Amino acid sequence: MSLQGKGIKVSVFIPSFVIVLVAVAVGVADNELLVASAKAVFYFSLSDFAWLYQLLSVTALIVITYIFFSDAGNIRLGGKDAKPRFSLLSTFAMALTGGIATGVVTYSVNEPLIYFGNIYGEIAKQDFAPFSDESAIFSLARSFHNWSFIPYAIYSIVGLMIGYMHFNRKKAFSISSTLSPILGKHAQRSSVQTIIEVISVLAIALGLASSLGAGLALISSGLTAQYGIESSPLVWLVLTCVIGAIFISSTLSGLQKGIKYLSSVNAYIFYFLVAVLIIIGPISYISNLSVTSLGYWLDNFFLWAFDTKESGGEALVTWWTMYDWSIWIAYAPLMGLFLAQISYGRTLREFLLINWVLPSIFGILWFALWGGMAIKWQIDGALDLVQVVKDSGAVSGLWGFLQNMPSSGFFVPVVILTLIISFSTAADSMSSTIAAICTKNISATEDSPKKLKLIWGLLISAIAYIMVAFGGGAQGVDGIKYLAAAGGFSVLFLFMLVIIASVRVFLLKLNTKESAVAEEREAIHEN
Repeated sequence: MSLQGKGIKVSVFIPSFVIVLVAVAVGVADNELLVASAKAVFYFSLSDFAWLYQLLSVTALIVITYIFFSDAGNIRLGGKDAKPRFSLLSTFAMALTGGIATGVVTYSVNEPLIYFGNIYGEIAKQDFAPFSDESAIFSLARSFHNWSFIPYAIYSIVGLMIGYMHFNRKKAFSISSTLSPILGKHAQRSSVQTIIEVISVLAIALGLASSLGAGLALISSGLTAQYGIESSPLVWLVLTCVIGAIFISSTLSGLQKGIKYLSSVNAYIFYFLVAVLIIIGPISYISNLSVTSLGYWLDNFFLWAFDTKESGGEALVTWWTMYDWSIWIAYAPLMGLFLAQISYGRTLREFLLINWVLPSIFGILWFALWGGMAIKWQIDGALDLVQVVKDSGAVSGLWGFLQNMPSSGFFVPVVILTLIISFSTAADSMSSTIAAICTKNISATEDSPKKLKLIWGLLISAIAYIMVAFGGGAQGVDGIKYLAAAGGFSVLFLFMLVIIASVRVFLLKLNTKESAVAEEREAIHEN
């Protein structure tokens, strides 16, 4: 059985396909059962294993920080003569937009406001009141924590290990190859590879479906706010079909065309929105609040990085930070494959600059502008965005914010378009990578079979629609969060093994081949 000359990995494709298909079927037949099952995993994983999520996230941050500043950063993916396939700007655009999906747009206004107003009890255990100056500082600081250096470290450590083991150690282009430093030849056993790849596909299918679900909820609330089109299963179905058609069409056109073009358009829209907010926003207030929030974040960094809810409480730690870590970890294996694909010819330091440092800085700037401006309006009484969120759900504050901007009739459709393209870009990269995992003998420079891309695109769209249409909950996106947490937990222990392997390779200098030592020495003197 072959597609475009490549055979399907039946042992990976069939179990993954069947499990996701069963989830879709259960969602159609008994959605309450699907939501209840995902909810049970949500609380079990993010409560009982919060300590492990935190420890692994911090360890990933430590390892890549070491690589970035050490001589190991000079190692070039593919060897000293390897040349990058894409320009730095194109690579950054694909890395940035391929990984954040709709999250950075969805929560840029909503998350700081939810903290600021203590809408779901997020600051109930803090010693300051909602709507206070301290609450404003905390709100931005916590958003910086959740959307910058730690989450991008989660992506980067996996992508770096996949790229290094494939391009430099000549291992297969697979997630299992990252475990060679600790499992040795056992990592190449078909049974081990199958287990790892099935887990990874399930994690990203659930994570991606949750992102699409959040995007559907946000876009439909925007249509309600701006155009009076009430959210309904029919509206969500139409949106699912539109977004699915865009990202499936893009992914079928291949890496060099589809995602490269889509990510560039997406990135330029992001840059445009940043420029607009800098021009029209209360930049003095935003700057002062942001700098103070940065200091507050750094002062509390270690407490927040290791808090399992005892200090911050369940509403803040479990429902926000732990949820965030779970979805970033769910994405990490396949996002790592994608980042490795587009990073051939880059040194490890360049890899981390593009995939860790610059996206983190962008995240801080983005939340400072959107969140800071929203908080300022709330404090001045120009707009009660907190009440908007209370009335219409956790993703609705963005539209109230946009409607208060000059030329709101222009910005609302622009942001709706941004959301559609944002998810399409992420779904494009992820569905392509899922298809690659399900294909035999594929390399990092080859595109996945089109039929597999189509199958996974349709399945992901279906399960996302089911969760957003029938599993909203108190925040309007509860079912989506349950689903994402299930995806993250399914890959948590695999992520732990990847981190252990990276420590062995880069910190303990125990590589899988003796030649790696010579390569490392060569790289040190390369520049």
